Amino acid sequence: MLTPIPNVTANGTKKEVTNGTSTKTLWDTKTQQYHGGQEWQFLDNFIEDFSVTTNGLGTPRKALQAARDALEVCHHYPPADQEPAKTYLANFLWPEDYQDVHSRLLLGNGASELIDLVTRAAPEGPWKPGPWKIQYKEYERSAIALGRTVLRPDHPTSAALTCIVNPNNPTGDYMPIEELKSYIETTVADNTVVMVDESMQPWHSPEFRHDSLISQSEWLKNMFNTRGIAVFIMHSWTKLWSCTGLRLGSVVCPTVDHCIKLKKVQVPWSVNLPALKFLEVVTSDEEKDYLDETWAVTSEWRASLVERLEELCNGQWEIHGKPFLSWVWIDMKDARVAADAVTLAKRAGVPVRAGVHGYACDTCVRAAVRKPEQVDVLVQAWKGLVDV
Repeated sequence: MLTPIPNVTANGTKKEVTNGTSTKTLWDTKTQQYHGGQEWQFLDNFIEDFSVTTNGLGTPRKALQAARDALEVCHHYPPADQEPAKTYLANFLWPEDYQDVHSRLLLGNGASELIDLVTRAAPEGPWKPGPWKIQYKEYERSAIALGRTVLRPDHPTSAALTCIVNPNNPTGDYMPIEELKSYIETTVADNTVVMVDESMQPWHSPEFRHDSLISQSEWLKNMFNTRGIAVFIMHSWTKLWSCTGLRLGSVVCPTVDHCIKLKKVQVPWSVNLPALKFLEVVTSDEEKDYLDETWAVTSEWRASLVERLEELCNGQWEIHGKPFLSWVWIDMKDARVAADAVTLAKRAGVPVRAGVHGYACDTCVRAAVRKPEQVDVLVQAWKGLVDV
């Protein structure tokens, strides 16, 4: 008879031992970076996860079935060249001419693996975020793990590695393409590396490519040839297509040589068969309707969520973020209120992301855009938070 493992249930999942506002047992805080999307598995009354910025439509059904079907051949290795999934993604990003960039595209086990690869390959020296003080923490975690000095965005010292999350998660700030290019041109030092995370940029609209760095091949080439600035474009595809458990990311390298350098040190077969098959189908015409619906309903659902929250808070909170994004960043102006909001949402089966963990924003909460009937549960849970 097997001896039970402490704090682990009969089916192998960890038991939660918290005060209702955090899930400390899930993270080794000395080595890992806090992230949302963990608490749902411990809630007996779970309804919907508002703590992650995934697509409110859920996972595309045809692509999901393709991932399931791929398990039938899991006794084989994944293709070492990541094909044909890589070609499908390249054609999705550059439908008019993907051949020019295909050789500079690399897939990874989520964006996290690729972030770590580029951080390791960049020249030695300080790391700097920009231009926002608060942003997705995986870049900073990787820099610290590799012994880099972390600078403030406004620090006068030049950084060897600059990381820009655009649109910025969690605050929802966004620089249109010309503003982004100008920021890089005027603030980044020559002969350094820039990582631009555009994971949430495809939510922009059906014309997202025109406002993305993926449309700026000549500019990117010129930045490297004239100033030695190597710009890497990161995408985590697990949010747009709601498949965070599959782990899918990509990076567009500034040159073929940069891509080869990363590939040499990348762990072989880091993207598994179900994930590759999912990507192949989700970027094809088979799932075109899914993206069309995403662009049609996300801004509508978000506007409704913002309206409901503004009515609820009676003008006492500030709600941040661009209208096209899949979440809202809420400054509740009071750390106690924010902590209560996290607890109440969790008790109602609709966990949200606390701003205090990782971001050190104790008055803020992030909530995903979800279907109106799911938002009803969250709003009902938060009634009474604000004194009218």
